[in-house]
Amino acid sequence: MDHVEVEVTAELVRGLLRDQCPDLADRPVRLAARGWDNQMWRLGDDLAVRLPWATRSADALLRKEYAWLPALAPRLPLPVPVPQRLGEPSARFPRPWLVTTWVPGAPADRAPVTRAHAAAESLATFLTALHRPAPDSAPTGSGSGRGGPLADHTDQFTHGLTEVTGRGLIDDPDAVHAVWRDAVTAPGWSGPARWLHADLHPANVLTADGTICGVIDFGDLCVGDPAYDLAAGWILLPDGSIDHFYAAYQQILDAATMRRARGWAMARALGGILIGDAGVHGRPGGKPTWGPPAHAALRRLSATIG
Repeated sequence: MDHVEVEVTAELVRGLLRDQCPDLADRPVRLAARGWDNQMWRLGDDLAVRLPWATRSADALLRKEYAWLPALAPRLPLPVPVPQRLGEPSARFPRPWLVTTWVPGAPADRAPVTRAHAAAESLATFLTALHRPAPDSAPTGSGSGRGGPLADHTDQFTHGLTEVTGRGLIDDPDAVHAVWRDAVTAPGWSGPARWLHADLHPANVLTADGTICGVIDFGDLCVGDPAYDLAAGWILLPDGSIDHFYAAYQQILDAATMRRARGWAMARALGGILIGDAGVHGRPGGKPTWGPPAHAALRRLSATIG
């Protein structure tokens, strides 16, 4: 994480609102969450303010959400944070910021799915609606590689596998590598570029009553291979759910896409295990709640290799 030292306080948020959104400035303000890129502050009961704080790339991600998400949100079957206002850099705060709608629910890394079939259908229905062909002007994931060729991430995957193996965090690295090898040898995506959320880790998916009730943080929104998003089924859903998830997904889905999704899921599982381990040991950027879903996904994925 490339931390940018900006002290964000409730008074700062109120000041920004007084300067640029005075009609909202009298609402109660309270801290809701600190994420990888942004801080989230509740603004009354139905709105939130998102301010970049931890990475320099966050500015562009917020502007992207403001530009694209309002048009996509109405067709999505789950609540998402819809941008309402774009705050511009000022002497008070030298970066852009957003006012969005507030989406209630608990992050899935803290409140995992328990109603497996309901959650599988909810996630599949959401991705069916999102994964539509995108216009030529839509953002790509070229900077991060999200949604692009899986094989381009082999060096990163190999490094992650070496790291988790060296720390003794997994039992069967050969099975992990076998899932990846099967995925990268699958035919690549040849269909039209489709909209992707491109960051469906458990902290960006909200749950209530044991099922999925919302999706947040569209900063990495881009176009590409839908297998990238479909990998989320392995990370978010309990054992025995993946077939139900795939059956409920109503876009193009072939064996090659499912193989690539397994590869993306395995790569994310390794990342989640490392982030979780860092959290357990108090290292910067660590999140201990990321470890359990990542370990569960790795176990499920490894079992697919006979």
